[in-house]
Order: sequence, then C-alpha cells, then structure tokens
Amino acid sequence: MRVLGVDPGLTRCGVGVVEGVAGRPLTMIGVGVVRTPADAELGHRLVAVEQGIEAWLDEHRPEFVAVERVFSQHNVRTVMGTAQASAVAMLCAARRGIPVALHTPSEVKAAVTGSGRADKAQVGAMVTRLLRLSAPPKPADAADALALAICHIWRAPAQNRLKQAVALHSAHATKGRTA
Repeated sequence: MRVLGVDPGLTRCGVGVVEGVAGRPLTMIGVGVVRTPADAELGHRLVAVEQGIEAWLDEHRPEFVAVERVFSQHNVRTVMGTAQASAVAMLCAARRGIPVALHTPSEVKAAVTGSGRADKAQVGAMVTRLLRLSAPPKPADAADALALAICHIWRAPAQNRLKQAVALHSAHATKGRTA
C-alpha cells in the first residue's frame, strides 16, 4: 500500500509518501514541504498548495491519501488556513479518484508512538526509527506527514474490516425486516 500523508498548512504543508503493509517494515518513498509565502494573497497560496500536492500525486502515484483531521484551536485564523489546505488536499485526491482518510492528531500520535499525547520530538524520533532514517525529517510538518501515512497503513486494515462488518450487519438487518 502506498500512502501520501498530508499535514495541512498554508505556510508549510507537510507531505510524505510511505509504502508497506501492517506488520512489515515500511519504506519512505519521499518527504517534503509545500511552502507558500505568508504575505501572498490567500487564493494564490491555495493554488500553490494545490500545485504542490498535484506534483506529489503525479510523481508518487499513491493508492490512498491520509490527511490530518482539522481540530478546533484557540487561534481561528490558524485553524481556517489549516482547514483550507486540508480541503485542497482532499479535492486533489478526489479529483483523481484516490480514497482519502482523515486521522486526528492524537490518533496519529497514538499509532506511531503509543501515546496520543506525544510531542513533536517523540513523533519525529519514532518516524525516524520506524522508517529506518538517519535523522528525523525537518521541519516537523514533514515528519508529521510521514506519521500520517504510517498511521493509515497500520489502521486501514482494521478500519476496512469494521466497515465490512457494519455493512454486512446492515444488510442482514434490512433483509430480516423484508422477509
């Protein structure tokens, strides 16, 4: 499974591609950051994020895109920019028919470090270890994007089984009502 992880942001949008399956060693395919100037007009910044993500999709051809789920912060301006960059990433994937999964920050931290309250340094250290890298990816947005991809690879099989079980249960329940 090849996953593009996206840590959305308007100034720095982390992107990272990881390949592998749960229970086996994972491989980093690429990591980076799509940057936009803070003083640029919002529309131009969103276009730059789109172009950057499109370039990653073209180059790496992921089967899934994992995006950090935006959560409410005290700084509304920051959360708005993050939400807008997140929407651009989802749009780029949807346009290509690539499934998108949203993962919360605590879900990603728990998957990668074992604790949903891990700090950025702990996430970076575990990403480095799990992907057998010589140093943590910089900036932290890049490491976070890789963590998102790892989280998705590890969690997707269980999530898919759960969805199938719910669908099967719903189908049986519907069938029981019509019989």
